[in-house]
Order: sequence, then C-alpha cells, then structure tokens
Amino acid sequence: MAFYRSVGEVPPKRHTQHRRPDGGLYYEELMGEEGFSADSSLLYHREIPSAIVDAAPWQPPGLGTTPNHPLLPRHLKLHSLDFAEADVVTGRRLVLGNGDVRISYAVASTPSPLYRNAIGDECVYVESGDALVETVFGALTATAGDYVILPRATTHRWVPRGPEPLRAYVIEANSHIAPAKRYLSRYGQFLEHAPFCERDLHGPAVPLTATGTDVPVLVKHRGSTGVTGTRYVYPRHPFDVVGWDGCLYPYTFSVHDFEPITGRVHQPPPVHQVFEGAGFVICNFVPRKVDYHPLAIPVPYYHSNVDSDEVMFYCGGNYEARKGSGIGQGSISLHPGGHPHGPQPGAYERSIGVTEVDELAVMVDTFRPLELGEAATAAEDPAYPWSWAR
Repeated sequence: MAFYRSVGEVPPKRHTQHRRPDGGLYYEELMGEEGFSADSSLLYHREIPSAIVDAAPWQPPGLGTTPNHPLLPRHLKLHSLDFAEADVVTGRRLVLGNGDVRISYAVASTPSPLYRNAIGDECVYVESGDALVETVFGALTATAGDYVILPRATTHRWVPRGPEPLRAYVIEANSHIAPAKRYLSRYGQFLEHAPFCERDLHGPAVPLTATGTDVPVLVKHRGSTGVTGTRYVYPRHPFDVVGWDGCLYPYTFSVHDFEPITGRVHQPPPVHQVFEGAGFVICNFVPRKVDYHPLAIPVPYYHSNVDSDEVMFYCGGNYEARKGSGIGQGSISLHPGGHPHGPQPGAYERSIGVTEVDELAVMVDTFRPLELGEAATAAEDPAYPWSWAR
C-alpha cells in the first residue's frame, strides 16, 4: 500500500548512521515485500533484530480440513462455538480453508502471546469488543466494525479491553492483502470512485517500546507438509523500535467508513469490495439506500458462483434476503461454486418497494474450493441446505 508514513525518530537519509543519545548505533531493518521490488518500511531497533537464544517447534491449532463433499451450501453458527479463556492467536478455531486463505474465529478474553505470521498477511474483522493491538510498529486500537490489516511477519499481540469478550473473524492469506487495485492510481493513490480513501486508514502514531529478557514469540510459517510453527526466544523484547518510515505497516479501517455504491437496479458484489489477496477478495455489505428503478427488486437475484465459493459472515443489522433460513448474528453461509443460490422463499416478493436496508456482513469469495475446518463441523446447521425447498 503506497501511502507513506513516518513515526518516531528516523535519520534524514536511509541506510546511514542513526545514533543513540549515548553515541551507539540503532540497527536498521528493512521489512519489504516481493524481494525488494514492492512496498517496504525501514525500522530502527535498539537491539539486533536477528538475535535469538532458543527455538522450538510450535504446532498452530486446528489446521486440518475435510472436503465439502457432497457439495452443499452450509450454514455455520459461530456463536454456538465454545471458547474458554481463549486468546486471538492460540484460541482461534479454523472454519474454512484452502491453499490461498484460511478463515478462523476466536472469542478472546485474555492477551495473546507475541506472534507473527510468516506465511501471509492477516485481516482480522472485529465483530464486537475492544482491543489494543500492540505491534513492532506501534499500537492500534480496534473496536467493533474495524478491519485490522497485519502485514506478513509483523510481530504483534492482541490485548482485549473492556467488559465483553473480543469476537474476531480472522482471514489469513498465503499472500498479501491490499485494497482493490481498481480503486488505486498506478502510483497507489485512492481514486475518486473508491468507496474509501487514505483518510479512513489508521496506522500507528507513535513507537511502542517494551523491556524484557528471554521473550517468546510464536511464528507461523511454511513447512515441508504445509503450515507449521516455531517458538523463538529473544534475548531482549522485540518491541524496541524507536522510529520507522515507509509504506508497509499495520493499519485499521472501519466498516462504518465504507461509502456504499448504489444504482437504479441491483448492483453486483464487486461494488462492495474492500480488499483482495491472491485467490480471493473481501467485500462488505453495509446499511445503504437500495435500487430506485420503479420496477426494481432490491434483494439479490439468484446466481451461480461459477468460478468461486462465497462465504458470508453476518455481523450486524437485518439481512432480509436470508429471513426464514435460520441465519442470524454470528452466522456464516457457504455457497460453493456449482450451486445456484439467492434469497429465501418469499424474500424476492417482500423486497419490492423497499428503499433502504440495514445489514452488515463481511464476504470472502475464493477462486479455489474451500474445505471445512473443525469449527465448521462443530457449528453446522444441518437443515440449511434444504431451506429453499420449504
């Protein structure tokens, strides 16, 4: 994301001496994408960032999946899942996944360990609750409706705040996650037709430093058989960055800052897109005025996902098209490629004359088939596939 920021103390020229008050040198680290050929930032550490004193295997939780076979639409009730004293990192439960993306859910009441994902970027949607996300770049506040974008290999931890648990919908990529390319100029600036812009993105404002010795960090990374992990121990706390600058950093974006695009007749899902990764896109459906053609049918037409699986997470408002299906707050619907789907019986007719909708949902469309994680099996509503035939 080519949106430059500078935080804390940085020297006037990159790759030059940056000295401490006592005359010693800070250690410069380039954190960059695509082999020095894409976005990057320069971070200035008090300690050598490569120093570790121990390493041991760590197995990330719940990575196994099973095929969606026979091919069925699915309804998954995430609020029925059990989370006892969980955190956002080790307590997440895998719902759906393929070779490009993994979708998990967590209900957290305790701080997470320090963690980084060395496989791809993470996009975490905060369904409810409040958290401080502490990162090597600085801290972010995250509240209900926020997307938190964490670039690959960003060391961070989640600290829930407030009386209610933090409900987090976690989208883990095997690639980078960025705003849709069609919203950006060739140099990376948001264009006028984009439904959000740079003013809506909130990165760290000040450095975050911490002290400590023998500090563990969990790292999720690739292994010979797929996703695996390592537990490093650092001699000094990795939150030792006194300043950084560049175009690669974590940030938040509130779904409430998304400006919906509407039309005289029903608009296709790409108008609701927010982000994209390799092999998938992320969209959101927000409260909005709807179709104003005199003969418009405001709910979606029936459609077949010829090239994709569609995952809808219902996280607010009233989703009229799904009335009668059993879907409610905290539900996921999975409509796989090869199965036509659309409004529940009666919704088509009821929508005529409606002028606005009050709905909030996060959609992930994948271009390779999704398989079911253990949380999907635990949360499934077995009646859903037959709900259109009632």
